[in-house]
Amino acid sequence: MEDKLSVMVVDDTETNIDILLDTLGDEYDVRVATDGKVALNYIYEDHPDLILLDIMMPVMDGYEVCRILKSEEKTSHIPIIFLTAMSEDNDEQKGLLLGAVDYITKPFNPSLVKVRVNNQLQLKYQQDQLKKQNEILIENSKLKEDIERISQHDLKSPLNGIMNYPLLIQKEGNISDTQNSFLNKILESGRKMLNMINLSLDLYKMEQGTYNLKVTDINVLSVIYNILGEYSLWLKSRKLEIIITLNDQELKENDEFIIAGEELLFYSMLANLFKNAAEATDRGAQVLLKLSSNSSREIEIHNPGVIPEEIRETFFEKYSTSGKDHGTGLGTYSARLIAETLGGSISYTSSEDEGTSIKLLFQK
Repeated sequence: MEDKLSVMVVDDTETNIDILLDTLGDEYDVRVATDGKVALNYIYEDHPDLILLDIMMPVMDGYEVCRILKSEEKTSHIPIIFLTAMSEDNDEQKGLLLGAVDYITKPFNPSLVKVRVNNQLQLKYQQDQLKKQNEILIENSKLKEDIERISQHDLKSPLNGIMNYPLLIQKEGNISDTQNSFLNKILESGRKMLNMINLSLDLYKMEQGTYNLKVTDINVLSVIYNILGEYSLWLKSRKLEIIITLNDQELKENDEFIIAGEELLFYSMLANLFKNAAEATDRGAQVLLKLSSNSSREIEIHNPGVIPEEIRETFFEKYSTSGKDHGTGLGTYSARLIAETLGGSISYTSSEDEGTSIKLLFQK
């Protein structure tokens, strides 16, 4: 048998208490207090589901009892219905401003009392259920994040093992230059994968605002060349032309483009944005990387494609994707997180006539 819901009646008049006991006693567990201070002690101990509170009482009136209960976290959620013989609008307004949910006027109408009590208890039940569901969702979300972090952490062990074998083979010797080159490529790919795992762990810290940025001067041109080297075969297969300019001029052999930050963060951010731009570019077309240095450092990645209308407003938000069978919607989201962590900003323009430009802005 389910426990009855509890109703606390606070009234200094015995006749009123008797009427409410008769009206509510069969359906609810009714508890009684005839004094505001005594009522507070009972409420702190038992936490009733609802309180029927008289306004006019000696020592401590109902307004003060209500104010105290609503000011404390452990009791603020308990619905309070005032019992009053007053009829002035300002008295009702005062109680509602203090946090009461309803008024019942004297003399009591038993049917009306039952309806109003039942309505408020039903509403409280629904609110409690929503609160529980929200707590479950928060806990599930936290659990998912914990599992992701643990999984990412556990990936490091087998990856470190994979990376050790090329070193052992090279140490043994008796391999050709071609074989040695292949082993170095395996090592380099392993290091980059390890860096990506570390970055995925760092993205969580960025979301929480707890990432510890280690700033050094980074030659972003060198990072861009590494990215293009990684994608060279894929770019060649698509016959894409990559044009890089510095202050609207063709690059010279010793050009540099220095921005303070972390190399891995720049690599991940620019690799994501460049890959998106290249995927949105038709075969044989151009992807333009424009680097500008004036009062600030600006990186612009332009392609002739257009961002789908349905994701333009959410382009830099988590899981925003369109038209990609295997897209996660995390690329531009992580790029925004990284740009902001590096102290910069990111924006875009996109139209059928002008194509799409992603712009990154950093201070010198």
